[in-house]
Amino acid sequence: MQSAKQGYKLITTPLLLSIITLVIHLAGNPHYGFFRDELYFIMCGFRPALGYVDQPSLTPLLAAATQYFGQSLFLLRALPAIFAACSIYVTCLLVIELGGGSFAQIVAALVAFFCPVLMSFGTKVSPDTFGLVFWPLSVLCVLRILKGADPKIWLLVGVLFGVSFNTKYSIVFFAVAIILGLIVTKQRRILSTRWAFMGAVLCVLISLPNFLWQWHYNFPMLDILRAGQNGKNILLSPIQFITAQLLITNPALSICWIIGFIWLLYNSSVRFIAIAYIFLIVEMLIFHGKHYYAANFYPILIAAGGVAIESWTNKNTIKNFRSLIIFCVIVFGITLVPYAMPILPVNIFIRYDTFMAPLLHSKVTKTENNQEGLLPQDFADMHGWPELVEVVKSVVMSLPPKDRNRVVIATQNYGEAAALEFLGARYALPPVISGHNQYFLWGPGSRSADILIDVNGACGKDSGFYQLSQLVTTFHNPLGMPYESNIPIMICRGIKKPVKELWPKVKHYN
Repeated sequence: MQSAKQGYKLITTPLLLSIITLVIHLAGNPHYGFFRDELYFIMCGFRPALGYVDQPSLTPLLAAATQYFGQSLFLLRALPAIFAACSIYVTCLLVIELGGGSFAQIVAALVAFFCPVLMSFGTKVSPDTFGLVFWPLSVLCVLRILKGADPKIWLLVGVLFGVSFNTKYSIVFFAVAIILGLIVTKQRRILSTRWAFMGAVLCVLISLPNFLWQWHYNFPMLDILRAGQNGKNILLSPIQFITAQLLITNPALSICWIIGFIWLLYNSSVRFIAIAYIFLIVEMLIFHGKHYYAANFYPILIAAGGVAIESWTNKNTIKNFRSLIIFCVIVFGITLVPYAMPILPVNIFIRYDTFMAPLLHSKVTKTENNQEGLLPQDFADMHGWPELVEVVKSVVMSLPPKDRNRVVIATQNYGEAAALEFLGARYALPPVISGHNQYFLWGPGSRSADILIDVNGACGKDSGFYQLSQLVTTFHNPLGMPYESNIPIMICRGIKKPVKELWPKVKHYN
């Protein structure tokens, strides 16, 4: 009877913790506004394809699906909320698989929930959102195969890797790390079955359509990566990268995953996981990955940390410290929640950020060489888009009726273009074009672009494309990124050459 009760508790605890996670994210996610990349994902998804210049297809398609019946920030952000909840559930299953009980599950779930980078993945839609589940779930499958489960589970691993490839290409680094971790340990034996090979084949087949799309367009993703390493992204030294891992996982809470890493390293049956993490970090350093590219590995290490902490506090004399441990995780975790989830009113967040700045602001936590304004980039890029639409709409309405049917709107980047397309749909704004990333491939459209509303200098007088350029207004966005504030909006007339002839000159991949 006691064993049955314990088994029931082990089953219900993950479910309860994942439901609590879901409720909190559903309540906390849909604030501030649509994020720049979310708008872009939606517009990509509204144009279904096997791939896009700067990403695979699954994230845009799912983002667009949430907006099928109309604009809804709540439904969009419900998507990462679901994956965050599922991630907590899988983390708890990993704890059970590693021999942990209820206390280990609670510790691991709390640390994983409050981990800033993981919470951010579960707050807004991004390609990293799906790795919250796919990465730890694939390791869970491997662990079960090692314990004697049906090797056909390799087929599921292949599906997970293949689907993950269609969300973000960094799954390749994770897959290589896991395989290398197995190869250098005794657990390599599970790779010698035909099911492992068939799983790899299945992964390739699922990934192939997107790979062929990239090949057809001369691998534009490589151009994106090169641009990132040639000035756009901040390139961290090895020490800075390791320091960043501590900061993005909360310096206090990172103790849990560090303990988990050491515990895995000293347990030969699961040592391959710790070695895989080492390989993953080395890969990130070699290829100058952003500091959060390896973040979806942390639910795995956190699960191991929960098991180790439970084991060390199992004696009656130490069990009294368990409540203190949970209390500390919650207190230290809450302090950084406002940076990962938009729960504070903006004016209060700015004051809170000013207070926390001496402890948190560091070059190693930034990923791009952009000047920040009043808000961190993630939150700044959730502001100003409806206001930009209103300003552009007023410029359109200022044109004579005959010109409104001819005019085209051009923008400097995909964020501006997607905002004007998606949020401006209710106003039936003119077609929007841009040379940035996927918008370049979509081309200039069918209009001649002889009359152009130029947002942020994409095709204005400095480009030499038009005979006349008139500054109409300047858009101010004090809460946005500095490069999205005080931007000129011009009306350009008299295109000097056919727009299709000029189009290759506006190509901008980064």
